Amino acid sequence: MARKREKKGSLLHQVKIELDSKLAIGESKFWDKQIGVTNEKIYSWETYRTYLKHNIYFVNWAKDNFNCKSLEECKPYINDWLKHREKQGLSNYTLKVESAALRKIFDISSDEIYKTQARERKDIQRSRGEKIRDKHFSESNHQDLVKFCRATGLRRGELKELKGTDLKIINGEPFICISRGSKGGRVRDIPLIFEKAFIIDFMQSKGESKIFDKIPNGADIHSYRAEYCTNVYKYYARDISQLPKSEKYHCRKDLKGICYDKKAMLLASQYLGHNRIDVIAGHYIRG
Repeated sequence: MARKREKKGSLLHQVKIELDSKLAIGESKFWDKQIGVTNEKIYSWETYRTYLKHNIYFVNWAKDNFNCKSLEECKPYINDWLKHREKQGLSNYTLKVESAALRKIFDISSDEIYKTQARERKDIQRSRGEKIRDKHFSESNHQDLVKFCRATGLRRGELKELKGTDLKIINGEPFICISRGSKGGRVRDIPLIFEKAFIIDFMQSKGESKIFDKIPNGADIHSYRAEYCTNVYKYYARDISQLPKSEKYHCRKDLKGICYDKKAMLLASQYLGHNRIDVIAGHYIRG
């Protein structure tokens, strides 16, 4: 008797099961980087949902065009898919996201996958200009939230989890201690630089309760983070003309000609919860 083929479920089910196996919500991406296992894990629900969406696009295409019924059958067509998407005129940013999503689920290296064009700042659309969702959010009706975001630069997930008791006084100076909702589970202490009196009074008034009951979907948190990052950089930036070459960061590509203070960039990056100055040069510092 022929051996009965094991049922794997639909392609969509296979995608979800594979991504579910990589979930590492709450684990520290920072520490996993030290032992080189970050490629095997997904640390945030936002990344999970993004990868799920883009992998579903791919497997549906592979099924319709090549009658694929399993992830293994889809795998040989990954590069054809990326070339197809590039011809469709997708932005370099979206192509990079799709490439990352496919590498994650199929456990392949960047050397094995089609090389899309390098991203440039002009291709990044997030928080540039007015978006449709912005019309459904009133800053005047959420003044405390907006003021808080611009003064602290916290992520949406961090804002959702923040409590009044996360305000700490360290060596006589006020800090916000982030230990929940952070990207990759990494903790950090953020010194208060802007709107000190407002932040301290606001957080102390909340006690052990969460600072905000709800963060409106229309609130452009990334834009507020960019404003905060820019202000932190300007707060610490030294006179570029007086700095040695080793302490200057020279931008490239579409930002060529712009020069920043490396030390101020690193502090701004760390306050945001990053640790790379090139990230804020391309995505956060404005003007």
